Amino acid sequence: MQDAPPKTVEMPVGILIRRSPGVTRWVSEVWTLAGIIPHAGSASWKPVLRDGPVEEFHATTLTLLLHRKDTDSLIQNLTAQVPSVWVALRGAGRPQATHVTASPFEASFHEIDAEDRVEKVAMPEGMIAWVEAFVALHHVDEPFVKRQRDRRREGPAQSGVGDARIAQEADVWRNPQSLRFRK
Repeated sequence: MQDAPPKTVEMPVGILIRRSPGVTRWVSEVWTLAGIIPHAGSASWKPVLRDGPVEEFHATTLTLLLHRKDTDSLIQNLTAQVPSVWVALRGAGRPQATHVTASPFEASFHEIDAEDRVEKVAMPEGMIAWVEAFVALHHVDEPFVKRQRDRRREGPAQSGVGDARIAQEADVWRNPQSLRFRK
């Protein structure tokens, strides 16, 4: 008997944050997502690069989780012109990375939240191969089936049934079929 493949897989991903000088007197520095490091170890704002006033830090390491039910979203990401990874950043000033995902659908949920801003970076080649292998193992095409109405549960059409509290004849709902017979 063969074991079933796992429903989820995980990869630790290092988040690189870039600090650069601001361009106005009201913003002294700008913090942006600079990149990711697949299979990274733990870190806490470890300096990685310094080029004049611009610095990059390995801010933290988060877990990228792929679930077998997200393969449609992952396929959409992989077929994009540039496959990407999205990181949710929280806070003004030096941001805190809170979530990392390869699913564009999941990233859009974090964009709705007013506390987070979501930035994306290109997915490295090795990670693309890892995601493609996961999708090949788990994706099942489900054909679209248009739902049909169940007329037995809807009940027969009722004429003149409306809100019992309203006595006016004009405010009572009527189905279109009953109006045809009145002519």
